[in-house]
Amino acid sequence: FYIGNIFHIQGQLGKAVKAFNKVLELDPKHTDASISLSVILNDIGRYEDAQKIFDKANDQVKNEKKGIEDPHVNKKFSAKHYELAEMYFSYNRYEEALSEYSKAIGLNPEHLEIRVKIAKVYSKKGYVSKAFESLRSLKSEYPNYIPARVALGLLHYGKGNTIEAQSEWQNALSKDPANEEIQMYLSLSKNATETNLNA
Repeated sequence: FYIGNIFHIQGQLGKAVKAFNKVLELDPKHTDASISLSVILNDIGRYEDAQKIFDKANDQVKNEKKGIEDPHVNKKFSAKHYELAEMYFSYNRYEEALSEYSKAIGLNPEHLEIRVKIAKVYSKKGYVSKAFESLRSLKSEYPNYIPARVALGLLHYGKGNTIEAQSEWQNALSKDPANEEIQMYLSLSKNATETNLNA
């Protein structure tokens, strides 16, 4: 298994695939090897093979009570669901993206970025109030989580609520003064406001 990982890190994907296949011949229930193999196959474009191996490993974890309680394995599955969600999102397939993001956050609730992505999906689907609700909830649970405030600011700005947007960004900037992304949003929104006033 470790040899397979070394090959993967070195970019020797063919050797890594062989190594992980060997591990699975010896131990078909080796979940880590299954997930690693699935990720490599996905990377080299063998999506169907990757999905089959991933689904099989997923079923094994569901069937073994111990697997469900293993946070390490759950994080790996979460990462795979997240990867699929990102792909669906990039092709504007928001329903599938939402489903995969939801599975990902269920398996790894600490990965807060997923909750921001879910809010973005809601917004894209036209459920703006639901997007606001989920970001406000995230902000109140994790007041120091900057991306929630940034996303909330963008949502406000998109709805024409410039003052609310600037308020979120100012608040975020006070917690992370060197954040260039927030500085850019504030600068753009102030320029837009000044342009409107001078028009």
